[in-house]
Amino acid sequence: MKRLLLQDVDSDFRDAAFCLAVGTYSGAIAQLLLNHGADPSRCGPGELLPLREAVDSGSPALVEALLYDRSRGRYSESELLETRDLARRWHEAGVDTELRRLTGSRDALVRTRVQDDEYYSVDEYFLGGMTVRDGHAAILTHLERLLGSRTSFEELMARALNHYQDHAAWGNAAILLANRRDRETWTAAAALRTHSDPSRRLFGAEVLRLTHLFDDSDEDAFAGPALDLFTDWSTEEEDLAVLTEVLVALGEHGDPRADAALMPYAGHPDAGVRCAVARGFGTWSELPAFTDAVREALLVLMTDMDTVVRRAACLTVAEGRDHDPVFANAMAALLDDTDRRVQVTAVYGLALHDDERCVEAARRLPPAPPGTPHEYELDAVWRYEWRRDGR
Repeated sequence: MKRLLLQDVDSDFRDAAFCLAVGTYSGAIAQLLLNHGADPSRCGPGELLPLREAVDSGSPALVEALLYDRSRGRYSESELLETRDLARRWHEAGVDTELRRLTGSRDALVRTRVQDDEYYSVDEYFLGGMTVRDGHAAILTHLERLLGSRTSFEELMARALNHYQDHAAWGNAAILLANRRDRETWTAAAALRTHSDPSRRLFGAEVLRLTHLFDDSDEDAFAGPALDLFTDWSTEEEDLAVLTEVLVALGEHGDPRADAALMPYAGHPDAGVRCAVARGFGTWSELPAFTDAVREALLVLMTDMDTVVRRAACLTVAEGRDHDPVFANAMAALLDDTDRRVQVTAVYGLALHDDERCVEAARRLPPAPPGTPHEYELDAVWRYEWRRDGR
């Protein structure tokens, strides 16, 4: 589908494909088509699932596709209220309990984690011939927002903590709270910093991080408090997942103090922590060059034993403003890396740094594995050639 959408697809085909995706419970495909311009308002009334059935399915992606801006008007407030209550029943009872009630089966549940949309996953349950996803908490949160309800911080956090961090219920709750950008929410999230439960600290850290990240106002009222809070937090956090979230948050500040706070963790034994540092160094900075300490740390991270860390460090160097030849040479050294994704990132970086070596390196890349999506990084090579040739 992604490959087809890169072509010049007629809008009628996109719209028809959207209707088909929704009708076959393919929420992720429906979301993809929306992102490429499908117009859900062009689906006839009989071509879409009833909203109630989408809620029953437990797929947040499917429900959100039906409630997309251009098609939301087809649903009355009373219908939204009914489906909100339906989502709450599923959420409070639990998918396993409801499936057993509906099917009468005593067999063992089959449970699988599946990707529900581009960013979040859910668990999918199968029992007695029925398949249901457990995204009802996320659906409930979405419907409450559409109806103008202000769900409490504690309730949204409880929904999140019933699941893992990349579950749609967690993500929807954190994003909704972060978008409030008010002092009450900020205070509630900040208070979790000293909680004994790491999962609560993790949720609080994510809400605080997103609150600053989403604040695109000129005032950016949370930038200063966030930087101070995360700088102090990084020195005392012992849980790896929470520490990683805090370091990612620090990396979203274009401030030398953030780089200084990240520096002690550049050699941390955990690869996830090192990756957060590699991506955080100078990412949002307007400075023309890295500091000497950051430059040295990045060069070391580009030779890290972990593939993801090497690629993260290479990407930071590639997209950074510092075009010192030492970085071009370090990226050139990664052209022979054992991992193809690292090689692609190195080619990308050389192209952004206007280094001629990117052209031959792109030709020498091993073939992409079957099913690899379009590698947009390699488009930088022909853009470099256009610049080079004055076209």
